[in-house]
Amino acid sequence: MLVKMPEAMTGLRADAVTAAYRAKLRSRSYDTPTLNVAPSPEVVPVTTADGARLRVHAYGPADGEVIVLIHGWSCCIEYWNPQINAFADEYRVVAYDQRGHGESEMGTRRFGADQLADDLSEVLDAVLRPGQRAVLVGHSMGGITIQAWARRYPEQVAQRASAALLATTAARRIPQRAKVIPLLNDVWPAPALLAQVLFGTPVPLPGSIAARLIFKSRIMNRACDADQADFGLAIVRSCRPAARAAVARGLARMDLGDAAAHLTVPTSVVAGRYDKLLPAVHSEEIAEILAAAGTLDRYTVLPTGHLPNIEAPQEFNAELHRMVRIGRRGAGAVAS
Repeated sequence: MLVKMPEAMTGLRADAVTAAYRAKLRSRSYDTPTLNVAPSPEVVPVTTADGARLRVHAYGPADGEVIVLIHGWSCCIEYWNPQINAFADEYRVVAYDQRGHGESEMGTRRFGADQLADDLSEVLDAVLRPGQRAVLVGHSMGGITIQAWARRYPEQVAQRASAALLATTAARRIPQRAKVIPLLNDVWPAPALLAQVLFGTPVPLPGSIAARLIFKSRIMNRACDADQADFGLAIVRSCRPAARAAVARGLARMDLGDAAAHLTVPTSVVAGRYDKLLPAVHSEEIAEILAAAGTLDRYTVLPTGHLPNIEAPQEFNAELHRMVRIGRRGAGAVAS
């Protein structure tokens, strides 16, 4: 089922009031250098078929091998700072704000799997030269986006992707498996309606010490450091509440089935051992689909919560480096 985005979400007045505040949350400085905003991105103009302007940034050498980073629910381009800072010296790193997130507009389309797929396809049109392929990296909803794209555009997979990395993502049954709320789905099954109310209500997220502790223990891993927790919470708080809520309601109903089977390039799946939002069972399920299709390269469980690229950046970046090398080996031939 698709969800109609509230008209208020496209209101320029509401966006203008909060734009500076949201930008400040995204651009905070941290003692950990890799969490800080990467300098001087190239802005890539992308306007979707329905007129939504997407915020798309490219970093690094124009002739470098391309890595496309696709963020998850409630996040933005800056979510990928640890990877942009690690890879942009050598690679062409592209990241974009999904609709309603960061500074991307909502447009007029309904939120759904096809919309996610179409937006990714349009971004790839804008950043890839004819015959060029990219390593696609999706976290959470970003991984859902890659699966949806592969299902909707199976002919594009081998043409535009050399490899893929799906991190702490899912294909279906998101509210039935989430364990963010204590006891729900651990002891008692969570009613789907309750999950939609809890995550689909458009309220701002606080930035208090208590909020950080809750975020650290329920979304991330208790072992993550203060900078990591502050960074993760600031990124999520920078999302427009109405967009966060509407997308959550849509994701709660989404079922991609075996869409991952259409990923006909080497694909790595990364799960978080302590992930309560999208527990590892989701990644295991996707890995099984890929294994049956013959395209699972590796399934890895990191000692993290839901944000492995922030919580374990060295391990995550090592896996991404590995997938870039694998994609490079297969980059000589592009399917017609």
